[in-house]
Order: sequence, then structure tokens, then C-alpha cells
Amino acid sequence: MNRFALSVSTGIARVTESALGPYQTAVIRIGFGATWLLFLLREFPHRQEMYGPDGPWSWDLAEQLISTNGSFTALMWSDGSLWFEALYALAVLTSALLLLGWRTRTMSVLFMVGVLSLQNRSIFMGDGGDNVLHLMCIYLVFTRCGQVWSLDARRARLLRAARARGERVTDRVGPALWSGLGLALVAVTLAGRLDGDPTVPVLLWVVWLAMALWWAVGRFARSGEPRILLDVVGNIVHNGALLVIMAEACLIYATAGWYKIQGSRWQDGTAAYYPLHLDYFSPWPALADLLSASGTMVMLVTYGTVAVQVAFPFTLFNRRVKNVLLTAMIMEHAAIAVILGLPFFSLAMIAADAVFLPTSFLRRLGGRATRARERLPAVPAVTVGAAGRGRPGVPKGVPEQRTPVDPVTSEASKTAEVPRPEGAPTAQEASDNREAQEHS
Repeated sequence: MNRFALSVSTGIARVTESALGPYQTAVIRIGFGATWLLFLLREFPHRQEMYGPDGPWSWDLAEQLISTNGSFTALMWSDGSLWFEALYALAVLTSALLLLGWRTRTMSVLFMVGVLSLQNRSIFMGDGGDNVLHLMCIYLVFTRCGQVWSLDARRARLLRAARARGERVTDRVGPALWSGLGLALVAVTLAGRLDGDPTVPVLLWVVWLAMALWWAVGRFARSGEPRILLDVVGNIVHNGALLVIMAEACLIYATAGWYKIQGSRWQDGTAAYYPLHLDYFSPWPALADLLSASGTMVMLVTYGTVAVQVAFPFTLFNRRVKNVLLTAMIMEHAAIAVILGLPFFSLAMIAADAVFLPTSFLRRLGGRATRARERLPAVPAVTVGAAGRGRPGVPKGVPEQRTPVDPVTSEASKTAEVPRPEGAPTAQEASDNREAQEHS
């Protein structure tokens, strides 16, 4: 009984004291932000036909459908071409900023607005990857996805360094952004544009008021208890959303696998042959013919796909087996992107799979990316030589001016030199996570 109580208390403390999976949520943010951004850029020449006034799914048809299902889309607020272009540009901009991790809480909300607005305007455009993106853009709003690998984390480090030097730093961008979006939210609400399904409007208002409460408590609270309480609530919401994302990914694979089992073509091992010979899914006909020429290869791909999808949810309790199947699924989606010509579907699924990647692997990946960036040739700093050295362009007698040492970079380099167990976070990263949570 004591062990059970201890386990429960440990679990509660783990869920409430920290936002779990900072690297996994960062990969999800980067993955879905990149997927939607690349899709919007690729379809930019065809945007009017896909989601705009020139599309086959006309304004009247979209209005009739939305009046029936109550879906949220800001594109139905006006049928003008200028409004469409502005919203499309906003979707591109917010995708890029979410990818970079700039003001991730606000950008995640605007990212959701852009995704829902375009997809609900023309529901017949896209594939299964759009459905995954449709769901994940809502879940991202509840996560603290800017704890690492983001501009928010970098800003948090700089703020901490400035405070250590005794400087007083005031954030003016955050309140200005909150005020502007608040005025826009009030305007569209009073204009009746948020009528229909109240889910998205209520979510917008809740997030806006929560950001105001967070700022007010951090600024005016005399004691630390209100801030600690809000931090606990934020951690619980983040961890709950992370659990939902994991459950959603498992549900996608489980349903896909069990439905495949019921199909006769999947049962006889020939299902993988047919999409390879459809014109819509054959960007490389010669490659498709080469893969489908072997009946054994077709049978192995067919049965292997079903086995991996059905078995994956049951392997989450065994780390090694889970990592093997996760690698197989990522390779499968990469092959689908090339062979069947579905890059954005594959990117969306790989981004969803990233929630199960091991933290140690992601930390090593981030470390290698950092070292690769450091090897790039840096822009030489402009320095003035010491007096009497006779360097070109520098008068004699001018004292040497040394470039001040950045305390953030200096401290990070010292931390990187200290050996630590594999997968264990450093004190610097633990502090960065907390600062990023406060400013994202």
C-alpha cells in the first residue's frame, strides 16, 4: 500500500512539476509547421483554384456546407479576393514563425486559425495528411512547444543573462501582440463572425484571457504562489495534450491496420501492387514497375505494412521493439513520399510519429546540429589592434578594443564541456526549459 501511494505521489509530482517531452513537442511543432508551410508555398500558384474564389467549390456551396456542419473558417467572413490573399499570407507567415518558435503560444493559435480556415473552406482538397494536420494544429495550442529549439528559448536565455547582470528588461512585444489580437477578437465577435460551432471561438477567448492572466500574475503578484499555481495548471494542460497526441497517433495506426486486415487484397498479399499502377500515384512509373515486378516483394510490403500498423500500439511498453517499429514506419512513409508522390502526407505522419522518438536520440541530434552550425565559417569580427603594432588602417597609439564575451555563449560552452550521463539534462537546459515556458 505504501509503495502504491508512493508511486501515485511520484506520478502526480512528475505531471505537475514539469512539462514533459520538451524535445518531442519541439519536433512536432517544427514538423507540422514545415509541412503546412511547404504545402502552402508549393500550391501558391494554384491557391485561387484550391481555396479561393476561383475554385470549383464555389462560395455558395461552401456557405451551404458550413451552415450545416458549423465548421470554423475565416475565409467565409468575406468573398473578396483581397481578404483571401491576406489570410493566405497570414497562414504562410504564422507557419514560418511557428517553425522558428517565435511567440509559440500566439503563433500556435494563429496557425490553427490558418489551417482550419483553408481546409474547411474546401474540404475536398488534400489527403490523409490534411486530416492529421487538422487535428494536430488544435492539440498544439495546448502544448508548451517552445521550450527547446526555438527563438523563445533563446530569448529566455538572453533575459536570464541580462537579469544576472542586474539589468531590467521589459517585454513590449508580447503585450502589444496580445492587445492587437484582442482588439481583432473583440471586433469579429461583435460583428457576429464567430457564430456557429462555439468550440473554436471559446478556445480563442480562453487562450487570450489565460495569456492576460499569466502576464498580470507575473507582473503584479507579490508572492510566488499564484505563479506556481498557473505553472502547475500549464504543465497539466501540456502533459494532457501530449498524451492526447500520442493516443491519436496510436489510434490512426490501429484503425488503419485493422481495416486493412478486413480487405481481401490485403489478405491475399496483393494490395501494395495496385496503387503503384495508378497514374495519380505514379510519379516514377519505371520505379513503380521495378518494385511491382517481384510478387514476393509485393507480398512482403503488403503484410509488413499491416503487421507494423497493428502491432505498434502494443509495443509502447517495450522501448527497444517500439524503436524498431518506429524506424520501420518512418522509412515506410519516406518511401511513400518518393514512390507514390505523397510528400506532405508522409511529412505529416512522420511529424506525428516524432512524439515517440527517444529523448536521448533527440538530444544527440540537437547536439550534432549545434556542432555542425559551429563549424560553419563565421563572419569575422571587426577588431582594432593594440597600440604600436602598426596594423593596417589603425593609427598608432589607439588602444586595443576587445570584443566583450557573451555570458550566454560562454556559460553554454562551459556546460557542454562537463561530462554527464547520456540522456540526462544539464542544469543549463533545465533552466532554459523553465524560462521558455514563461515566455512562450
